[in-house]
Amino acid sequence: MREKNAQISMEYVIIIGFVLLITIPLIMIFYEHTSNTSYQVITSQVDKIAKKIVDSAESVYYLGEPSKTRIKVYMPENIEQVIIYNKEIVFKVKTSSGLTDISQISSVNISGDIAITPGIRYINIESKGDYVWVST
Repeated sequence: MREKNAQISMEYVIIIGFVLLITIPLIMIFYEHTSNTSYQVITSQVDKIAKKIVDSAESVYYLGEPSKTRIKVYMPENIEQVIIYNKEIVFKVKTSSGLTDISQISSVNISGDIAITPGIRYINIESKGDYVWVST
């Protein structure tokens, strides 16, 4: 009787070990995949924000100096810095592989400052004659 109980216990330990051997790598693959997807969503959101700012800046610039507009955007987490200089806007985004630059080129001079805190932000875009001022 003891040999039968020992055999059942050993088979149980082998089955549990086999299940863990398969489950642990699957959990690691799932975690890696979901974190990569999260970073792809963030970079896509930031690219969309940059395009929206550039499009609005170009529209306001061509309308003339007293023109201004306000756009509503959702700033995702992991944005480290926003650089607006000359005809370019650059978002530095922290990803699993380090800092990634997401930039958009404008046909008009733009400058300004945007807050990087996550959440819904209103961005003011105002024509100043020979350039466009962008601010939160």
